[in-house]
Amino acid sequence: MSINYNPHNKSHFLLLQDYFPAVANWLKLRSYICMSARQLVLRQRAELLRALCCGGSSEGLESVLDLLLSWGMLFWEDYQNVRVPGRALCANTRVLLDLVYTKGDETCQLLLAAFKQVLPEAQRAGLSFGNCRTADLENTRDDTKELHGTAIQTLQTDRPGLVRRLKDHIEGALEVLLHTGSFTPSDCDEVQLLVYTPSQQARRLLDQVRSKGEPAAKVLLQYFQQTEDHPSPFNQEAPPKECLSYQKKLRSTVSAQSHFLSTYGGTSSLSLEDIYTEGQLELAQGGSEAQPQTGALGLEDVVGLVGTLNQEADTVLVSGEAGSGKSTLLQRLHLLWARGAALHDFFLLFPFSCRRLSSEQRELSLRELLFLHCCWPDGDQDRIFQFILDHPHLILFTFDGLDEFMQSFSDSEQRHCCPTQCAPVPTLLFNLLQGSLMKGVVTSRPEAVGPTLKRYLRKEVLLKGFSPGGIDCFVRKYLRDPTVATRVLESLRNNTALLGLCHIPVFCWIVSKCYKELLGCGEGEGSPQTITDVYLMILQHFFQRRASQRNTMGIGWVQEHQDTALHLGQLAMEGLGASCYVFTGTELQKCGVTEEDICMGFLIRSEDLSSSTNCKHYEFLHITMQCFFAALYIVLNNNLDRSTIPKLFQPQDRQQQPGFHRVCLGHCLTQQEGALKEANTAAETPNLQITATFVSGLLSQRHRSLLLLSCPGPTLDRKSKQVVMCLSKGMQKHFKSIPRPVEGEKKSMHAMPGFVWLIKCIHEMQDSRIARDTMAKLEVEHLKLTYCNIGPVECTALAYVLQHLRNPVGLQLDYNYVGDVGVEQLLPCLHVCHSVYLRHNNISDEGIRKLIEKGIQCERFQKIALFNNKLTDACTECFAHLLKTKQNFLSLRLGNNNITAAGAGQLAEGLRFNRSLQFLGLWGNKIGDKGAEAIANALKDSQTLVWLRCMFHGSLVDNGVGSAGACALAPLIKNSTLEELWLTKNCITRTGVECLILALEGNTSVKAVWLRGNELSPEEVEEMTQREPRLTF
Repeated sequence: MSINYNPHNKSHFLLLQDYFPAVANWLKLRSYICMSARQLVLRQRAELLRALCCGGSSEGLESVLDLLLSWGMLFWEDYQNVRVPGRALCANTRVLLDLVYTKGDETCQLLLAAFKQVLPEAQRAGLSFGNCRTADLENTRDDTKELHGTAIQTLQTDRPGLVRRLKDHIEGALEVLLHTGSFTPSDCDEVQLLVYTPSQQARRLLDQVRSKGEPAAKVLLQYFQQTEDHPSPFNQEAPPKECLSYQKKLRSTVSAQSHFLSTYGGTSSLSLEDIYTEGQLELAQGGSEAQPQTGALGLEDVVGLVGTLNQEADTVLVSGEAGSGKSTLLQRLHLLWARGAALHDFFLLFPFSCRRLSSEQRELSLRELLFLHCCWPDGDQDRIFQFILDHPHLILFTFDGLDEFMQSFSDSEQRHCCPTQCAPVPTLLFNLLQGSLMKGVVTSRPEAVGPTLKRYLRKEVLLKGFSPGGIDCFVRKYLRDPTVATRVLESLRNNTALLGLCHIPVFCWIVSKCYKELLGCGEGEGSPQTITDVYLMILQHFFQRRASQRNTMGIGWVQEHQDTALHLGQLAMEGLGASCYVFTGTELQKCGVTEEDICMGFLIRSEDLSSSTNCKHYEFLHITMQCFFAALYIVLNNNLDRSTIPKLFQPQDRQQQPGFHRVCLGHCLTQQEGALKEANTAAETPNLQITATFVSGLLSQRHRSLLLLSCPGPTLDRKSKQVVMCLSKGMQKHFKSIPRPVEGEKKSMHAMPGFVWLIKCIHEMQDSRIARDTMAKLEVEHLKLTYCNIGPVECTALAYVLQHLRNPVGLQLDYNYVGDVGVEQLLPCLHVCHSVYLRHNNISDEGIRKLIEKGIQCERFQKIALFNNKLTDACTECFAHLLKTKQNFLSLRLGNNNITAAGAGQLAEGLRFNRSLQFLGLWGNKIGDKGAEAIANALKDSQTLVWLRCMFHGSLVDNGVGSAGACALAPLIKNSTLEELWLTKNCITRTGVECLILALEGNTSVKAVWLRGNELSPEEVEEMTQREPRLTF
């Protein structure tokens, strides 16, 4: 087919998209390159708007404004016109785009540069930024430096850097400004509103300082000079030449080690720079409804001051589930330090692998540990090591994989504070973690870090895998071919269970690597649904890759490669039994692993150990792959001891002392030659649970035909029955632990992580009968799963099992990382939920839209709590529809989101027609006076019999409500059976309170009106408390 392509003919372009998508994408990119910056802003207006507003957070917009202010492209009046409090984020963004467009091509060019600098990688996909070069930005910065005439001008031109530096020093800066009389206590309170993130507090402080004039600006700049956030100690004391040379060598070594992706098979074809995709980072500190949103954390925040809980400690823990990307994140930090692009506070960085340290049998001093395991100095070792000892604040240690260390952390470890004295490596490591020697960053799975170690943590950061945008970004980076990547992503969107799995980076890698198998299996029951399905897919992929060199594989591909599976399975089992993850050639030979088995690709060379010893060392390409092969061995080995599966599923004894692991694999290793000693057969519970999950999946009916050629049917049936019995016993143990309810309270069960693991095992078996029988024995009214690391994967399993509950239940999933995909996975069980609590779960408008669509159809669904998510005005229309439709809905809690007056107006439309709502929580939003008036008018018009009979609890805390809003709420107090009204931390003055007092005179049902943190003097507070004791200040 030939066509005469006309780039201005839309039908021609659509035709190209249909038949030649790659060519169409190239032509589109080429046309963008030819455009001016002004044309690019206009053409991509919708995409730019979506990229900046998709998360519901204003951080992106404010960062762009910071840059444009500092580059002199916006005047202060422009900034104020764009950033209007109470106006929707998307509306503010549109005003910015309009304003920049009118300023011409140069301003548009810098706007695109700001977008490119601010937007995360995933949100930049598909956008063109024109020909903006780094050199141009440097010239712009140099030009603006000439504007440093006054302190206020300095605050503006240095604004982006000042925000970064100030967010960790808000309290110190406010204390200085208050002490010098530049700020009043009211000014300080306004800056430190709980609804603000640290960055937003920093911006509000800078804005306040500007409004106070030049003297206040000088005070703040003097404060910065005294407490420089990035001190340069080398200005005062230059490091010796030997240290500078050693730093250069260390940077080169770390850069070489970090250049290629070390996880997911260690393949040298994947450059970390090309494939790295940011994961979701969050602070692990406990959440209460009084805490603000901290916003997204960046890589450097891992070692920064944000989120510090223990000022005396020096260790930061990065925790996450197996496969969540901890090692890759650490590798990225190493690479950025080696290139001088991050971690500028640290002169030297020493990376360690706990897996490698576990194999170190010698006693070493700290000096030997650094120089032998990281980088050997060419110069004077004594002088270099003395510099390290004299400047511990400039040295950073990283330890990857504490959960893979053979010995567990104990407070009874010997104290070792002498850096030159030799000691066993575990003693050195544990003292480093305690801060006795140096500071460091350590990664681990959450289960491996007990309360003993947590006492020595400066803070804990959770790595929660990919966001939906991260999945898209990773797949496109890995596959590179846009057409193939688009097909894979479409397949994932059509299979939400698999999409949920892809939030874990290792699963996303497997899916990307096995894209041919994925696209070939179609949709429906044949497509992967469980974790076991995904690992069988990569097993087939690796076997197929070898088979294609000889012949194609048939349906008996497992039987064809059974020997390889058993050899590698035995190696994996013995490794788990001894907490061993690196194997010598002798250990491979003992398990019958041949060169052909190695060539399959499941084992990779451990280069670090192989280069430092005379023999080769191997490891599985990922710990989850080792667990999978151990599970294959349990299922396929016909001579396995019958007690193996019961021992594998035996729950962890919570009464055991810290660090002691139950031996679950002892019986299955007794048949093997050279059985391991009891002291070394302690297997880690998390790895055993992963193995048990795979065993459950392999023994499901959906894989029976695949395994029948390799294992007799009666044997498979016996093992399957054992798994079902173990799951039933495990669940019964949890059900028996449910306490009797206190009189007047509902019967509730606070589930532990072990309960979630059992639910996942049931889901892997894909047998609804097992799920139904299990839920028939659960009789509770409230199921609490807070702080249980519930993500999309766990949501899929929970919905699969909980949908079989006989009686309705309140499902509490607060403080997890459910996200939009997890919400969609929960929908199958929504019909059995009378209440859903999803506080602090990173949920956006899109996820809520799907939840409400389903909830309207569920008669029992009556309550929802969504505090501290990413909701904006865009979702309030859905809630209004819910309130209009469901006349039995009782509770709506939307605190600490991003709802403005416009959203409150939408909610008011629903409230006007609702006759059942008892609880409404809106605190920590930005509804202002107009929003409060709209809510009050809607409730005032709803004075029906239902409203008169019901208790109403209203919360408008921290919403920017002023006296006008308070006066609008007064009739609501006067004419309803309202019992409590919360108006804490608003802008109400005496006028507003007077209206409330008058309304209270005619109402005896109101118990309290909370007014703490408003604009009242101490004298006014005392006077009004005496006049109306129900006012609480």
